[in-house]
Amino acid sequence: MSCLQTIQDYALRSVGIGERLLPRSDFTLCEQVTLIGSGLIWNIYFGALALSFGFFLATGVALAKNSHYRAIRKPAEWFIFVFRGSPLFIQFFLAYEAFVLLPKSGLEINLLFTQITAQTGWLTKAWAGALIVLFLNTAAYSGEIFYGALRSVPKGDLEAADAFGMTGWTKFRRVVWPTMLRLAWPAYTNEAIFLFHATTLVYFSGFPAWKQKGDALYYASYFADKTFNPFIPYPIVAGYFILLTLVIIGLFGLVNRRLNRHLPAQQRPRRPRMQLLR
Repeated sequence: MSCLQTIQDYALRSVGIGERLLPRSDFTLCEQVTLIGSGLIWNIYFGALALSFGFFLATGVALAKNSHYRAIRKPAEWFIFVFRGSPLFIQFFLAYEAFVLLPKSGLEINLLFTQITAQTGWLTKAWAGALIVLFLNTAAYSGEIFYGALRSVPKGDLEAADAFGMTGWTKFRRVVWPTMLRLAWPAYTNEAIFLFHATTLVYFSGFPAWKQKGDALYYASYFADKTFNPFIPYPIVAGYFILLTLVIIGLFGLVNRRLNRHLPAQQRPRRPRMQLLR
């Protein structure tokens, strides 16, 4: 089988398009690169959606934590504390068990957007259940980042807004929120990178891969188990994620330049650098 034929058969296998059966023997480098790249589609899916939705929840959590009202501030503080204080792997496991066991026990939980019942079995699927966990996790980390930036908004900017007669929503939209984003963006870029890396935990937690449709690390583990040689598939995964990280840095760098377009060139922050530790 040629490499081109392999790409045609397996490039979209992780989403149910193409060859159904995985190769069983005589694995080629092209097959490993193609299938691991196919699995990366799920990593991008989890990371992109969790980051997109989590951004708005993180903004709300940051504002709630900055509130003077205890009834609003305390839930935000505990939300951040719980999701930042517990391992993501455990969060995946507990969420899956909750989605599976609670309906069987006759317990129903309202999640605002839906209610966990015996009819919500779709929450046990990785595309939904794992996405919810990642969404809440990144919202907690990003909320703390935004809260720190919110507290760091220069008083001079706020006083200038007051002098122009801005109040309420107008003041927040035109002064507070853009300044908060500008201050938080380098750290938020690193959070986005960490989130995409964390998507590799999905299929090693409670959420099973259905019909062997897993992410990049799932396929890498498959090849490592079959060939007893981890030094080919795992570096391929690392290479894919390095490329993905470069894309994230590039996209977030464009937004960063947009946020700081009003500053002189010498005062604009440098491109965000990826941290090695969270």
